[in-house]
Amino acid sequence: MTSKQRFLKALNNAAPDRLPVTTHHIMPYFLNTYMKGISIQEFFDFFQLDPINWVDAAKPDSSNADYLNSHGFLCSPEWRISREKIPDEQYNTFRYNILTPTKNLSMIIQGNDQTEWVKEQLIKEKSDIEVFARHAPCPICDVNKVNCDVEDFGERGLIRGTVPGFDIYGQPGCWQDAAMLYGTEKLILETFDDPQWVHTFLSILKDRKMNYIQSMKGAIFDLVELGGGSASSTVISPTIFEEFVAPYDAELIEAAHTAGQKIVYHTCGGMMPLLEIIADMNPDAMETFTPPSLGGDTDLKEAKKRIGDKVCMIGGFDQSLYLKDCSPDKTIEAVRRCFAEAGTGGGFILAPSDHFFDADVACLKAFADEAKKCVYN
Repeated sequence: MTSKQRFLKALNNAAPDRLPVTTHHIMPYFLNTYMKGISIQEFFDFFQLDPINWVDAAKPDSSNADYLNSHGFLCSPEWRISREKIPDEQYNTFRYNILTPTKNLSMIIQGNDQTEWVKEQLIKEKSDIEVFARHAPCPICDVNKVNCDVEDFGERGLIRGTVPGFDIYGQPGCWQDAAMLYGTEKLILETFDDPQWVHTFLSILKDRKMNYIQSMKGAIFDLVELGGGSASSTVISPTIFEEFVAPYDAELIEAAHTAGQKIVYHTCGGMMPLLEIIADMNPDAMETFTPPSLGGDTDLKEAKKRIGDKVCMIGGFDQSLYLKDCSPDKTIEAVRRCFAEAGTGGGFILAPSDHFFDADVACLKAFADEAKKCVYN
């Protein structure tokens, strides 16, 4: 099988010729620090992993006079973004100022060589969501770009996209996007103090994402990501998930299916109390099945038993213990253990449970080579 055929077979919850083996986002820090700055696709070639091509397909809706500014952010005549650097001895720090006819908003993002994070959220007062809803432009899908990339990539591997979050700093799922815009802890507290406001906020974000998903019709993605770690069971309770996460993201999954797209629901963190709830939202795949050593709670064998007949499972490999500071023999044992626990009957794609910044090249080679020996009869 080609890598693409192998991925698609697993996504259909069946057994390909062998275990598909890949990784999530390849971090520039890893490529620059350990691989002499090679490209993402050169990384896949070097390790002979099954490749993924992530396609960023969001574009402005020109019919609404939306445009990208000089920093690449979505703007409109009523939503203008400027950026200013803030002096900071430790981190790269930028303030994004947003000018609207109603009220000016701002957001501060910090970063280092490895990653970025939100220092100051966009939504500071509850009424700010009304400003956001009234003026923030919505992206649409560049179907032609997706399909050109599909043609260029061919049978090489999986074409994967995402439901866009807020473009300065956001995430695919409704709850996850809200957590980035308002703050995770504050959002959790508001589910008790002002649940109607939270529902209103989530509805605003759902409508934005729905607009994008409906524009995806005709785009030949293989898989599109929804969800996010702030909706994991190590962050929120199953009760909050059932009331404030599932109804909104399930509606988006249904719309994605109507638009001809397959959805993977991403939950980096705890998953075990949520397995059936997420599976009942009807995604085509679930990830990342993070082990306890990485802050998750996954029992891979138990997860396979409970939902393995409903969805494709992606992830499950412990990159903290078996891609760094261990012998390749330990890596090989971990690969075999994952295959034994979740590979039976297919419907499993082996990958680290989310991205990594540091890894030993010898362990990565052992990870890829051993997975290719995990064959189906």
